[in-house]
Amino acid sequence: MMSIYTQLIGQPHTYTDERGKPWRSAIFRVPVDGPLELGPRGLAGDQVADTQNHGSPDQAVCCHPLAHYAYWNQRYGLEGTERRLDAGGVGENWTIAGADEEDVCVGDMYDIGTACVQVSAPRYPCTKQERKVGLPGFTNATMETLRTGWYLRVVTPGVAQAGDTLTLVMRPNPDISLWRVNANMFRAFDAATAHLLLETPELAQGWKRIIRAKLAKEA
Repeated sequence: MMSIYTQLIGQPHTYTDERGKPWRSAIFRVPVDGPLELGPRGLAGDQVADTQNHGSPDQAVCCHPLAHYAYWNQRYGLEGTERRLDAGGVGENWTIAGADEEDVCVGDMYDIGTACVQVSAPRYPCTKQERKVGLPGFTNATMETLRTGWYLRVVTPGVAQAGDTLTLVMRPNPDISLWRVNANMFRAFDAATAHLLLETPELAQGWKRIIRAKLAKEA
């Protein structure tokens, strides 16, 4: 059973990294108890800093599996330390219990609370995640292990809260798991799979642009 373990929102702020270089992000999201309105652009009270690469309707809700945190904590030796990663560690809106990229497919539609959402694409790893967690090589490790999390678009606005169950109501692409999309991009690129993804209407346009660029580079 897939459910929201933690629901989080954030606002853009400017931070300074260890080299004294400023950077701006809303990635330091905080948990919210109780229901929140969920609209086409995401949760009430949540914003993004980089509106060029984030905040589209295909990126209304960012999800990350709870189980991944146990892996990261073990890999980087963080258990029992103040740097231990937990829900919200990589800046997601929903920390998801009970599912990961192998269990979820592009186009999956779920009822959640009084809303309905659809899986649009894996989350493409970015350097701000590594800046937040402060772990060298984290971006590359995310790609290598395919532990990216994913995005949702909102089909029907409504209200959702931590503890709500995501109930699958439609799976138009049972052969296109998020794991498969990630594996094709980050492990072994296959042109036939790439063309299949380009023909998948539910896949986010942002990912299709990335796939087209990869195809052009491999040609």
